[in-house]
Amino acid sequence: MTVHVDPTGIVRLEWARGLRITGELARAAMELVDETNTGRQRPLLVDMTGTAALTREARTTFSRRCSASRIALLGRSPVDRVIANFALGVSAVPVPTRFFTSEALATAWLINGATEL
Repeated sequence: MTVHVDPTGIVRLEWARGLRITGELARAAMELVDETNTGRQRPLLVDMTGTAALTREARTTFSRRCSASRIALLGRSPVDRVIANFALGVSAVPVPTRFFTSEALATAWLINGATEL
């Protein structure tokens, strides 16, 4: 996984393709996002393209509050959408969170804070 802040101020988290995200990996990602934000809240773009699976423990971990002000999940395939919808449907995400297949729409939603595009 990689995490960095882009020039627009969006924190970007990218998962490796084919990865099974466990609770341990989810905790590490959240800690890295919090370290990157250094006490600030910023929007978070999570590129989950090609993620193989998300464990129950990972879903529970992602339901906890971190320093993300809103979260855009970016995927490309119907499988990515199913994984995201399952995660969003069974976990109470503490900030506004949406799934996108377009990076441009995802970043616009994160930057503008719009509720609908």
